[in-house]
Amino acid sequence: MNNFEGHIEGDIPVVVDFYADWCGPCKLMPTILKEVKESVGDRVTILKLDVDKNPAYARQYGIQSIPTLIIFKKGKILWRKSGVASAQEILHHLNMHMN
Repeated sequence: MNNFEGHIEGDIPVVVDFYADWCGPCKLMPTILKEVKESVGDRVTILKLDVDKNPAYARQYGIQSIPTLIIFKKGKILWRKSGVASAQEILHHLNMHMN
């Protein structure tokens, strides 16, 4: 099991930001995800996954457009959204799944 799979199989929620360096809207997500991380601290892991460098994961999770955010917990997809999401929207979905 690699590091990515180890994270998403864990007991705490993981927000994965599927992005690409050339994607304009993707450039908005780091600031939003920083706000999310500041709100929840270590109760959540946030990962960024470049779809150009990790095409197998992009295929595995059916990433058709970027940015796409997926929240995982214990290997299950709890929420997913394509396009830019607000910190409040992400926090709303995280709060439903944090212990």
